[in-house]
Amino acid sequence: MARIKVIKYEEASGRLKEIYDELIDKRGKLADVHTIQSLRPESIVKHIELYLEIMFSKSELSRAEREMIAVIVSVCNKCEYCEIHHGKALNHYWKNEQKVALLMKDYLQVELVERDLRLCEFAESLTLNPGLSKEIDHTEQLRKAGISDNAILDATLVVSYFNFVNRMVLCLDVDLEKDSGTGYKY
Repeated sequence: MARIKVIKYEEASGRLKEIYDELIDKRGKLADVHTIQSLRPESIVKHIELYLEIMFSKSELSRAEREMIAVIVSVCNKCEYCEIHHGKALNHYWKNEQKVALLMKDYLQVELVERDLRLCEFAESLTLNPGLSKEIDHTEQLRKAGISDNAILDATLVVSYFNFVNRMVLCLDVDLEKDSGTGYKY
């Protein structure tokens, strides 16, 4: 149960109800990661705008690569909510539940192409040891794997965004929906 008051869909009115309805229309359903922000409805709008920009806008990183990074960050942070949601999103692209499950257990055991391996290492390091980024230049390893500066920025944005969301979910104890994150539009 969430640690703060949450206005459920059935209780929503005015601007919050509009936002909820728009989310259901565009995303397929309403996620608890959004309802946790119900006391500040416009923060939901800004959150979705940021999410869509980072995860769905044009990028040299594929949607699968961005979801893979989201999973690695969430695993590092022990954020089951995001692990499950974005593991399902990643499986939408990979279509291999066993590979996704192994990634969540230990990405080093998954047969990944060099590029994906470097992205996972980057996501793990930036999540677990952000201060080391001043001392360790991860960008060189990413460049050697053929990742451009634009894609490095995009990877950094994905890692940073999921660290933000994981902390919100963990701190406020956002519950995993009964349907475990299925039914969203990818």
